[in-house]
Amino acid sequence: MGCNSSSSVGVKKSTQAIRAAMIIQNWYRGYSARLKIRQRYALTIFQSIEYAGEQCQLQLSNFFSFLLENYANMQENDPALVNRLFGCTPHDKVRQDYIGLIEVPESYSGPRLRFPLNSTALPTLIEAFKKQEILHAYYVLVVLFETKEVLKQMPNIVRIRTGPTKDITVCGDLHGQLEDLLLIFSKNGLPSGYNSYVFNGDFVDRGKNSIEILMILFVSFLLYGDDLCLNRGNHEDFLMNIRYGFTKEVLSKYKIHGKKILEVLEEVFSWLPLCTIIDDEILIMHGGISESTDLNLLHKIERHKMKSVLIPPIPLEGDSAADFKKNKARKTQGMRINGSPDEHLSKQEWEQVTDLLWSDPRGKRGCYPNTSRGGGCYFGPDVTANFLSKYHMKLLIRSHECKPEGYDISHDGKVVTVFSASNYYEEGSNRGAYVRVGFNTTLQFFQYQVTNATCLRPLHQRVNTIESSAIRILKERIISRKTDLIHAFQLQDHNKSGKISMGQWAFSMENVLGLNLPWRSLSSHLVLTNEDGYIDYMSCFNDIHIQKPVKEVQSAVIETLYRYRSDLQIIFNVVDSDHSGLISMEEFHSMWKLFSSHYHVYIEDSQVDELAKRMDLNKDGSIDFNEFLKAFYVVHKLDKTEQPNTDPA
Repeated sequence: MGCNSSSSVGVKKSTQAIRAAMIIQNWYRGYSARLKIRQRYALTIFQSIEYAGEQCQLQLSNFFSFLLENYANMQENDPALVNRLFGCTPHDKVRQDYIGLIEVPESYSGPRLRFPLNSTALPTLIEAFKKQEILHAYYVLVVLFETKEVLKQMPNIVRIRTGPTKDITVCGDLHGQLEDLLLIFSKNGLPSGYNSYVFNGDFVDRGKNSIEILMILFVSFLLYGDDLCLNRGNHEDFLMNIRYGFTKEVLSKYKIHGKKILEVLEEVFSWLPLCTIIDDEILIMHGGISESTDLNLLHKIERHKMKSVLIPPIPLEGDSAADFKKNKARKTQGMRINGSPDEHLSKQEWEQVTDLLWSDPRGKRGCYPNTSRGGGCYFGPDVTANFLSKYHMKLLIRSHECKPEGYDISHDGKVVTVFSASNYYEEGSNRGAYVRVGFNTTLQFFQYQVTNATCLRPLHQRVNTIESSAIRILKERIISRKTDLIHAFQLQDHNKSGKISMGQWAFSMENVLGLNLPWRSLSSHLVLTNEDGYIDYMSCFNDIHIQKPVKEVQSAVIETLYRYRSDLQIIFNVVDSDHSGLISMEEFHSMWKLFSSHYHVYIEDSQVDELAKRMDLNKDGSIDFNEFLKAFYVVHKLDKTEQPNTDPA
């Protein structure tokens, strides 16, 4: 009897332990699921704001089209601006003019390259970059000229084959994150005749080591060109580089010869192939396709004419704006400026390349405008299936979108997205990945994450960090539209109580900001809600404001300049062709006139002029426009220190 009693007690304890374990397990699963949801919402914020930034960037194409409509006056009043915008300077830079007078001093302690390159060049370069050494401008320019000459001999669509003992590794966006590239090489081996790679665009921008990545990739290409392919991405574009950091990086690292490097890079980028085909079965492009994507046409396009997606096809000299609009679909023969011919793609060709670099797959059938990015299209599974059937292929591999796990498979397994920049938005936000294509189209996926000390923190701490960063940039977006948001809230607030329902608040936020976010779920981070569920809409702006360089200026003016600061900076950098960082008051006034008339931004000239004069600290008649824009930054009251805002896109 004692035995039976003891046994029953043991069973009871065991049952209780199992129940306790199940309760703990269920709690942890729920806890982990909630953390994952928070992480997903944070990534959605990052991506929505990133795409909104790209949408603004592509809308500059409309601005440049507006300039074309005023082309006759522009050519007469500012031929230098026309030359800079529309590529009217000679395409082929003369090598000797760029590197002939540059010497590498004996005191230079960085890596030295010998030409023609040998197999020691790549490991030498990598070891130097690990030590944060800067490659001398002479070597950079020689590598760029050598790369351009080889690229000019390549077709738009490169074909490469696997073999029984030869796999091909496909890498997605790197965005200047050198640590990710080095980690890939550590795991997968350096490029060689036995280790083939396809790098699928977006090598530059956002990260701090874009020029180092380019040098590694270009040196690898010069050494192993038959086994290393470089596709063009939407960020291999000089106007994108102005907005997203690469131009600034080059000018910072190469203060004397930076302008030369950027000019040659503009040409190198234009010669990058558009896509790669493996074994006649797998098409690799940066963005995607559309229902009108035509490989036969893409094969014939003179790709080097596409200097930037933001520069549309232009009319011949003497064509009126009306004639150009009427005949936009025709192939332009180029225009002549000061007797120097310059060629451009036709509208159809331009759209083919834009779709290839900017499009994204979606689950909805058909092909429709990519409203998030503002360029390219969304293409559905039926578009993919029809395209693959037409060209007798099996698979599309593309990049262009950050994925939490570094890769994603969609359209019934027919579209693979691979993204190789880990921690893209914030440390711990996503993994990077690459895909290895084997003989007979077998795929292997490899994930990784560059691990710093903070990545070792518990999941909840990492999610808190990612979430806080996402909410921060979202609030900056909110404050830039403060006047518009208040107007929208007040339209909903019929009783003038300062409070509206959750539905009214969410509708107003989406209507003004257009970010397609789960506003109800995010409301607890953004506004105060009373016990009845009504929102105090002015609490959106409680802990954040835009720094005002001039106290007397209206808030609406400050918000407008803050909202368009990136666009203004791009236009300024185009005007500032010598990259001096200075612009005359007259140039600034002319630039603002063009910008405000096209964007329908109604601000009194006197207010803008007053701001510019305040920034002309030494009263020499010119302003440092970059400093002018830095004067407008968001102040978070909860920050320990006030720091200038960085564009998250």
